[in-house]
Amino acid sequence: MSKSRGNTVDPFEVIDRYSADSVRWFLIASSPTWKPKLFDVDAIAEVQRKFFGTLLNTYAFFALYANIDGFTHKEADVPVSERPQIDRWILSLLNTTIASYVEAMDSYDPTRAARLVSSFTIEQLSNWYVRRNRRRFWKSEPGRDKTAAYQTLFECLVAITKMAAPIAPFLPDQIYRALMSETGREAFESVHTAKMVESRTKLISSELENRMDVVQRIVGLVRSMRQKTSLKTRQPLSRIAIPASEETRRLIEQMNDVILEEINVKAIEFIDESSPIVRKTATANFKVIGPKFGKMVNAVARRIKEMSSAEAVQLDQTGTFSTEINSSPITITREDVSIAAQSIEGWLVESGGGLTVALDTTLTPELINEGLAREFVNRVQNMRKDAGFEVTDRIRIHFEAPSRVAEAVQRLSDYIKSETLATHVTVGRDSAEHWEKWDIDGEPCEIGISKA
Repeated sequence: MSKSRGNTVDPFEVIDRYSADSVRWFLIASSPTWKPKLFDVDAIAEVQRKFFGTLLNTYAFFALYANIDGFTHKEADVPVSERPQIDRWILSLLNTTIASYVEAMDSYDPTRAARLVSSFTIEQLSNWYVRRNRRRFWKSEPGRDKTAAYQTLFECLVAITKMAAPIAPFLPDQIYRALMSETGREAFESVHTAKMVESRTKLISSELENRMDVVQRIVGLVRSMRQKTSLKTRQPLSRIAIPASEETRRLIEQMNDVILEEINVKAIEFIDESSPIVRKTATANFKVIGPKFGKMVNAVARRIKEMSSAEAVQLDQTGTFSTEINSSPITITREDVSIAAQSIEGWLVESGGGLTVALDTTLTPELINEGLAREFVNRVQNMRKDAGFEVTDRIRIHFEAPSRVAEAVQRLSDYIKSETLATHVTVGRDSAEHWEKWDIDGEPCEIGISKA
């Protein structure tokens, strides 16, 4: 930037628009503070939206349901060992993050510290823990499980405010004071006078974190395949197939229900690497094999291209593959190639992070009906929100739709009632308060809702 060239940015205008917290977080998290950096207003806006927006929305979610249920954290703490697995996982990951954060700050690396806090808040707490536990907050009856959910989310929010406050002093302090004003858990007036959070190593479970990491990698691969083929997440599918080692299979089996719910698939099957469902191919990595094989490089590249699926699997599993070229023995290593999985008819295959997943894309009438019902639920939930209904309000649903959608809705009316807090799902128009026209899988549908 140069004042004489007129390309400077007025910092006060940026702060007024995006907040001082967002500017400070961008300056610290984008690159080490001692390095020059490009000033990017769009990146500041992304920080405001992604990190601070997510943190604020997570707090707002907690506050909304805590106020509805009258949660003030006066109840005795539910022992962590007695909480559901997902609570124990997020607390384990929180304390792992805290340990890494303290190490980074003690090493004068605030950039790494900020990135740790941001990643935990966005990817793990909001996108995974809160999203997967919404029903525990808005659907379940008061009790030990719901109390555990509130206490777990409360602890995560307090820890995040304490870790974020040295870099972003305003919003974290506002959230901290709001949390403490309702619960009185700590006597400090501000997060800046509170004691810095410490890692409770007894709550850290590497195995539990590894299990959830495998789940998240599988979910990511399946979502990627759905996106590539425009198969909506709300459309159920019959099965996935995974070639896996005994250890990976054990981890997956322990998290079977979580995976199936996340990817909306009915079953997981384990297959051998040589299964025709997963056909692997190898391509040469010329940057590696060029210096390694010299004049033989083209012949080696051809041999790699001609490798059968079984040979590619052998190389992937053992790390080496021995063969002959022009009567000369050579050994091809895993670093010499890139191995990919090819799809066959009726299946999609994706690899990444040391895992390969095959997705059966065959749609039966039952699966299609369930997909239509899920789309119907989505439209009703949007209408509830737009109409300003309370999350606890019971409703009546009336609708008009072509036979394909109507049949799906009627067959799965119990599921729709459960998901939308509806007392009735009825075909035909009536005096419902709110009517709206929708498109459901290419079919016109009119839906009316009113309070029960």
